[in-house]
Amino acid sequence: MNLLKLVFISTIVILASCKRDGHPERLMQIRGEIFGTYYAVSYYCTDGHVYEKEIDSLLNDFNQSMSYYVENSLISKINRNDTSIMDGYFSVVLQRSLEIYEKTDGAFDVTVAPLVNAWGFGFASKKDMTQQKVDSLLQFTGLNMVFIDGNSVMKHDQRVQFDFNAIAKGYASDLVAGLLESKGIKSYLVDIGGDLIVGDVKPDGSKWRIALERPAEKYDDPQEYDHIVEVINRAAATSGSYRRYYEKNGQRYSHTIDPKSGYPVQNNLLSVTVFANDCMTADAYATAFMVMGKEKARGFAEKRDDLEAFFIFSKNMDEFGVYATIGLEVEEK
Repeated sequence: MNLLKLVFISTIVILASCKRDGHPERLMQIRGEIFGTYYAVSYYCTDGHVYEKEIDSLLNDFNQSMSYYVENSLISKINRNDTSIMDGYFSVVLQRSLEIYEKTDGAFDVTVAPLVNAWGFGFASKKDMTQQKVDSLLQFTGLNMVFIDGNSVMKHDQRVQFDFNAIAKGYASDLVAGLLESKGIKSYLVDIGGDLIVGDVKPDGSKWRIALERPAEKYDDPQEYDHIVEVINRAAATSGSYRRYYEKNGQRYSHTIDPKSGYPVQNNLLSVTVFANDCMTADAYATAFMVMGKEKARGFAEKRDDLEAFFIFSKNMDEFGVYATIGLEVEEK
């Protein structure tokens, strides 16, 4: 996986030691690389233990299951029909994908790999796309052609391929958070390429602060932000159209593919940040909302008591607007 989700995380941490129950709390910070992107983990603990080896081992094991950039990964084997047997990671991700596929009426679909590749955003070379080519790929796109039988994934069409970029990185953040909690750590922030989850308040009682990126005019513009959200025991993920795209004949093509039309998404939604109880869920709905567009996604989010969302959308060529769902408190910088 190397799909960078488009969120700029500003974690404003207290570097001084604090105390809980008479024991000093130390801030530990670990950074590394995985899935073609970065990971950054911050946590408070009393013993100063560095869990870098444990985190790296977990993420590398996960990558061996989920990354189609690894030739012998499980997802690569399943995509080639070399096997149908799932491991625990694959099973959890596919089951949640099926659930969200149903709830979003197909806006979230992890079988878009052939379309993503054909449009030039995957691991294969870009093709010259025509309506005939799109239609041919749509014949074997759709999670309705997939079902689970015990610990096996079954395909009605053997050409079906999976692309978990829009959900797996969020699940990886959840897994690292679970590892920290298994060590008795309650106050933490796990950020993998912009998909993040935070635990309890910091030792001084303050919440974790997340800065949301302002849409960039060009893909390589420096990151800037206008809005901040304070959170505890919450996950967040952002998807957007302004970093990963290409232009051809004056038209911009986004990396987000509409599973129903087979074409890159074309709407005025520039980015959406979704807040949920776990990062896998936030990750998936961020992509689904980009496909839905602002109005449909806003209505969907506001009917759910487990989701909040922050939308940035274009109003015209030179101006963009923002909208936060009712339960989300957003601070302007």
